[in-house]
Amino acid sequence: MSGTASEPRFDKIVQLAVRLFGTSMAAVALIDQDRQWLKAQAGFAITETPRAVSFCTHTIRSDDVLTVLDTRSDTRFAQNPLVTGPPFIRFYAGAPLVTSDGHRLGALCVADTAPRLHFSAHKRQILTDLAALVVEQMYLRRGELVRVAVTGFADATELALLSVDATGKIEFANQAATELFGYARHEMIGRSVDIIIPDRMQGAHRVGMARVLAGEPSKLTGKTIELSARKRDGSEFPIEMSLSVWHNERGVGMGAVIRDISERRERDGRLLRIANHDSLTGLSNRGRLEQLIAATFLAGDAAAVLLLDLDGFKDVNDSVGHAVGDSLLQAVSVRLPTVLPPRATLARFGGDEFAVLLSGVGDPLQAQACGTAILTALETPFELAGHRFQVGGSVGFAVGPAHGEDPEELIASADFALYRAKQAGGRTLRMFEPEMRHAAAARRATQDDLLRALQKKELVLHYQPQISLDDGRLIGVEALIRWQHPERGLLLPGAFLAAIETSSLALRVGAWVLDEACRQMAAWRAAGLSNIRVGINLFSGQFRSGSLGRQVLDAIDRHDIDPEMLELEVTETIVLQNDDHLLADIRGLWERGVRIAFDDFGTGYASLSTLKRFPVTTLKIDRSFVKDLLTDSSDAAITRAMITLGRELNLDTVAEGIETREQETALRALGCKIGQGYLYGKAMPAHLIAALVGDPTQVPTTTALAS
Repeated sequence: MSGTASEPRFDKIVQLAVRLFGTSMAAVALIDQDRQWLKAQAGFAITETPRAVSFCTHTIRSDDVLTVLDTRSDTRFAQNPLVTGPPFIRFYAGAPLVTSDGHRLGALCVADTAPRLHFSAHKRQILTDLAALVVEQMYLRRGELVRVAVTGFADATELALLSVDATGKIEFANQAATELFGYARHEMIGRSVDIIIPDRMQGAHRVGMARVLAGEPSKLTGKTIELSARKRDGSEFPIEMSLSVWHNERGVGMGAVIRDISERRERDGRLLRIANHDSLTGLSNRGRLEQLIAATFLAGDAAAVLLLDLDGFKDVNDSVGHAVGDSLLQAVSVRLPTVLPPRATLARFGGDEFAVLLSGVGDPLQAQACGTAILTALETPFELAGHRFQVGGSVGFAVGPAHGEDPEELIASADFALYRAKQAGGRTLRMFEPEMRHAAAARRATQDDLLRALQKKELVLHYQPQISLDDGRLIGVEALIRWQHPERGLLLPGAFLAAIETSSLALRVGAWVLDEACRQMAAWRAAGLSNIRVGINLFSGQFRSGSLGRQVLDAIDRHDIDPEMLELEVTETIVLQNDDHLLADIRGLWERGVRIAFDDFGTGYASLSTLKRFPVTTLKIDRSFVKDLLTDSSDAAITRAMITLGRELNLDTVAEGIETREQETALRALGCKIGQGYLYGKAMPAHLIAALVGDPTQVPTTTALAS
């Protein structure tokens, strides 16, 4: 509703509020990320404000009415520009607007230019009731808009749409359906659906209807089938139909999407369709797409192939089941053609992978524009089976014959590009480059070697000290993975980490890192060293798995360690690639006492907005800011701001990459409490950390480590 025009239904409510409470102002205020917008108002000369100055921002944090009898006496609002300037608010009362699923939209508020001595519980209840009325009107408004939009869409589409009630009578038919079957709309509504079913099929139809009405699942639901139908004049013709079944307070309802396939049946035949189309979505399958690519090349034309992989689709199947997952794939197959060029062919290769063929397109910019349109189309959430799904996509594309002279080679090239798009974090687009083939082969070889290394226990953890800048004490370590390669010696993460992050190895190696770090903490505790805080880096795949919270808590319980001594380091890239499921996992661990560090802070583009919703305990200032702290005024200013921000938010701040005493002195002067870097030591085996704790005055230096 944000940004839409005023509506009488809400205007009447705020006018009623003014009369009921005797105030000069009232408003329905909606809150988004950056602003407060007045959907309806009486007495206000403004339509929106920055969210930062909004009273309603405070209101929506609670389920109760927020009452401020005198804003000048309240430290939260005394200097607010809405108090010190127009509209000069001195009294405010607001009730939050909360939907049934807990989503907080804004507030219904009343305000005045004079303070009040009291605002009774009775009035607070009235304001709460009015707020509930506003929410109810919002639901009604949304339902009306949806009905209007659905009806308009239904009559605009070329597909015939029918719905049937529990008695088998037609209750909805769009214009395409009336034209298809030869009836006027009023001649179809209220009549039995038998009027469009050939006589010879009515017996089987009635048996199937009775089975569905008795509560048995329909074998046709979610599938596209071909059968015969009957027009008003009695003639039969072939149709393609997708059937849906639902249950509501009126009983069972059924709906069908129908298409006349007479021409296609005559042209291709039934067997050809089965061979060349995906049974779930009705789209072309891989075999059909390869045939079209081959035909394009044979005609001497160029061709571009785009491969799309849905981001987050596995989570849909895991959380709500494969039936809803199938519905989502069907919804994607309906939405994507609306943004594709007229000559494009959309196909489904299986699972959540789709492909697009642009015949006659040899310009990479045209293929790129098509890929961008696909990603944009997926930004709008899907509403299915009472659920709201936000799925993104990764797209890789290749242009032939430059990237492949036959269908298999061209599709393989697009697949290499798709891999790079997913490797970049998803929701992005990549074009094939020849080096991708060589990189893929090397990556597969490294992954095979890593699997062997994991089995033979060649992976080890080293620990880099984290030092108190006030007194030089070692207060924690960061666990960093190393590979003790039997032939190449000790390998740093740069040599193999990418191969882990982009494969299923991320889950296995990540679980090992977590368990090994906790095991080492228990070993240190058994040796009398119980005050070493350990930070570990987790892979993005562990967050997407949905089992991170359980894995961490299991490791804590298995090794009987103090949760407050374990710190999970989360990068902003991981946060931005995941959704609220990740936040729920992290919040659950934070509530159990596990520390959460925001790693590489300041290098992303949404760090501040992420801090607002993420339960962080530690900020780690990236080494790129520390490196030129003494010579670059911008880096110094940014570092100072991050340290101040951490202090104001009551967070620990760790500066990474400290290499000189001058950097240490400058950071200490800025108020930074904890340092990490080569000045104090590179990552080292666990026994050296134990020795360091045993003599805390002997913090290793770069020189000492080199020796």
